[in-house]
Amino acid sequence: MQKLTSLCSVILLFGSFLTSGQEIAVLKYNGGGDWYSNPTALPNLIEFCNRNINTRINTKTETVEVGSISIFQYPFIHMTGHGNVVFSNEEANNLRTYLLSGGFLHIDDNYGMAPYLKKEIIKVFPDKELVELGADHPIFSQAYTFPEGLPKIHEHDGKRPQAMGIFHDNRLLLLFTVESDLGDGWEDPLVHNDPEEVRLKALQMGANIVSYVFNN
Repeated sequence: MQKLTSLCSVILLFGSFLTSGQEIAVLKYNGGGDWYSNPTALPNLIEFCNRNINTRINTKTETVEVGSISIFQYPFIHMTGHGNVVFSNEEANNLRTYLLSGGFLHIDDNYGMAPYLKKEIIKVFPDKELVELGADHPIFSQAYTFPEGLPKIHEHDGKRPQAMGIFHDNRLLLLFTVESDLGDGWEDPLVHNDPEEVRLKALQMGANIVSYVFNN
């Protein structure tokens, strides 16, 4: 009976998830990593999208926890940080259900997150692997064109940027952007003092991700 009640709750929330329209939330996770980093990034990206690609996303972003049923209210969840990430088995199951039910997760490595995140992704999808998206993937040619794929926003260690994804039934349900640092480029201009053309590339790539999620 308890399992049936939980399933019914998911179904009800998934219904609101389908009808909630264009909403994005920040994912809060355990393990000690700074899930709260880049606080101005997502609001700036949303404002850019609403102004330039005709979205109507709520500019007030909410925070949701990995294991919470409230994640089903949001079709798009954004995750970032520099350090450790830990999903419990219950959290991993909840996140898997969310993603297989139609949700989308964008993980932007703010440098230092990748080795921790990759081992937790195995908990979520033990039968799937992160695969690199080629430059011909539609996510790079939505509102803006990136013929070489994911742009490099901050150099750090000089490695090439990679867009890694997990697919289910040919649907991209998880995007992991590595060695790019899109979120830093979305932040207020004075935070990192990026040249305007670099910041614009970051915002345009972010808008492509948003457009891809809400229009596919």
